[in-house]
Amino acid sequence: MSATHYPIPAAPARTEIVVRGSRFIAQAIPTATVEAARIAIASARTEMPDATHHCFAYLIGYGTSTIAGMSDDGEPAGTAGRPMMAVLRGADLGDITVIVTRYFGGTLLGVGGLVRAYSDATRAVLAIVPRTQRVIYQRMTIRLPYSDYFPTRRILETNATVIVSESFAADVMIIADLPVDQITTITQHIREQSAGRAHIEPVTTMV
Repeated sequence: MSATHYPIPAAPARTEIVVRGSRFIAQAIPTATVEAARIAIASARTEMPDATHHCFAYLIGYGTSTIAGMSDDGEPAGTAGRPMMAVLRGADLGDITVIVTRYFGGTLLGVGGLVRAYSDATRAVLAIVPRTQRVIYQRMTIRLPYSDYFPTRRILETNATVIVSESFAADVMIIADLPVDQITTITQHIREQSAGRAHIEPVTTMV
């Protein structure tokens, strides 16, 4: 999957497993930035302030271009965040935070038991999280004569672009967000249909 087009959670999901009396409440939350991940984690702590632990793992981005974070939140080192991250990395999702909140049930699970419990809770929530695709856009400015306006609009509308604004003066200026993996094709079509009269320039990267 291209880094310009990758799978992400479509909406939050939550589930729960119980292991020898301990409740493990797992949440998977769409988070496009590290700040969004931190807000999600803080929200879990606020919602369940009496829980024993709020362990987490997050991946911002996708594939080789990711920012990762994890925490055992007081569990023995390596028994929560790391196994959660291992499961998360195998899930083929980007821009996601998984939080597993534990309510201690009175029975110690041991290192192996904790690793299994946090791994299983993470798998359980990832199995039910809905998925969608995130598309990376590039904002472009398109200047062209009035005679080329309607053909250019048709090209943009049939290629999953987002029209941001239009202005009509001596010529027409369209500002549009183009899917990064289709920029070459779209701009080539516009230049061909306008016989080179359209001037196309990037503005800024949209994510």
